[in-house]
Amino acid sequence: MVRPPLTPEERLRGEHLGLLLREARAGRSIAEVAAAAGMSAETLRKIETGRIATPAFFTIAALADVLGVSLDHLAVRTTPAVPT
Repeated sequence: MVRPPLTPEERLRGEHLGLLLREARAGRSIAEVAAAAGMSAETLRKIETGRIATPAFFTIAALADVLGVSLDHLAVRTTPAVPT
């Protein structure tokens, strides 16, 4: 199954999510956080750099838990505003 290409908005949202996670990680190493969240350091690196722009919900939930960030915070900060 071939995935359709991401839209520019999806790529930007993925990059912004990565930035938020990188900021929340602060001084902790990628390897430490990835291990605590049950994933490889390479997967976390790809998420933080936006190369995985649409990670699975449970992946983000695990990272949010390890980093002490609420899913609500991540959702609000990565959801584009709806024009009125």
